[in-house]
Amino acid sequence: MDAWLSSPVAAELTRPEARSIVLVLLASSLGALLSRLHSRVILPTVVVEIVLGILIGTEVLDIAQPNTYIDVLSNFGLSLLFFFAGLEVVEKRVPARSVRLGSVGWAVSLAIGLVVGYVLQQGGLDAEWWLIGVALATTALGTLVPILSDAGLLPTPLGSAVLGTGVAGEFWPIIFISVFLTSTYGAAEEVLLLAGFGLIVLVAARVARSARPPRVLRVLQETVHTTGQTAVRASLFLLALMVLIASDAGFEFVLGAFAAGLVVGLALDSPEGAVVRMRLEGVGFGFLIPIYFVYTGMTFDLDSLLTPTGLALAAAFLGLLLLTRGTSALLWLRRLGPRETGSLALCAATGLPLIVAIVDIGEGSGAISDSAGASLVGAGMISVLLYPLLAIKIAGSREAEEISASIAGEEPEY
Repeated sequence: MDAWLSSPVAAELTRPEARSIVLVLLASSLGALLSRLHSRVILPTVVVEIVLGILIGTEVLDIAQPNTYIDVLSNFGLSLLFFFAGLEVVEKRVPARSVRLGSVGWAVSLAIGLVVGYVLQQGGLDAEWWLIGVALATTALGTLVPILSDAGLLPTPLGSAVLGTGVAGEFWPIIFISVFLTSTYGAAEEVLLLAGFGLIVLVAARVARSARPPRVLRVLQETVHTTGQTAVRASLFLLALMVLIASDAGFEFVLGAFAAGLVVGLALDSPEGAVVRMRLEGVGFGFLIPIYFVYTGMTFDLDSLLTPTGLALAAAFLGLLLLTRGTSALLWLRRLGPRETGSLALCAATGLPLIVAIVDIGEGSGAISDSAGASLVGAGMISVLLYPLLAIKIAGSREAEEISASIAGEEPEY
């Protein structure tokens, strides 16, 4: 530690800051371990990471403090979280019909969420109505996919419905918050800029799909298993570039990160791309994304949540998540039947990673207070622990007796 602190690179890094970084990395490692410590009780790693962040943070043990270095790493983690959301859209190969119906359902959810948000804001909630609306209209697809896969439900009509609903519940909220959390330009200019950014993404996607020079492909293939890792470096460069373009255009950087994920997903849409995706997941889920969630716990307003008002608001948000997103499941009623539709409603109402990101961005822009954000994040944490378990019980599965008592999340939970 002393040698590290005395090095020129860490000349400005104080001992408390270095200790906080070490503790964040420790919490990140323990999060993955504790989530699977018991073979019959598997917890969502993201929830464990947030809880560990709360424990080491200033409101409980006070042994780790937020600082600039962790904040930078956390922002990289947030970028990669949305990057993998875009990558996931391509990788899951969701049927177009499911995506269309999921998008209609998301529009219904957004309408309900905006009404709910307006009522809550008029009732005194310290949060912008549209931010509450879009937060309630999100779905944690990355949490649901492995759960349904283990339950043997992913290849079923219910699995297809969850994929369509989940893709819409990740894609459209990102577009929405990128526009509404930015007030640099007027509405017309925002639409034009969004269209221009979309054109850039389409061109980049086209190039990724068709323009593959043999010499470049050879270099990419030759360095997959070497220290060169050209494809990984190029993917991270594209992520940084798209984030910069989105930011310069006046949008939230998460839109650029999501777009980069779409482009990279198309470029890696081949058997050879699986190895590169695995390397990228190692950087993201093995390092930076956990830091983001631990840091979220460190800055979590626990005191506000653990009040009668905070707990009541969290319980209300938990119910509103089911109302807002669960209603969209009714569009699938004729295709699925009552039982599977109920399961879909619970899956659709499962949301945490995007809620955390939206609250984080909203707190930075003053669109939601720390106390209201804590209750909303608390509701998201309970949703990933409770709703998937209930969905599996309702739908049933080939392995229901084995997993129904243990599944509350699976990796990757982000």
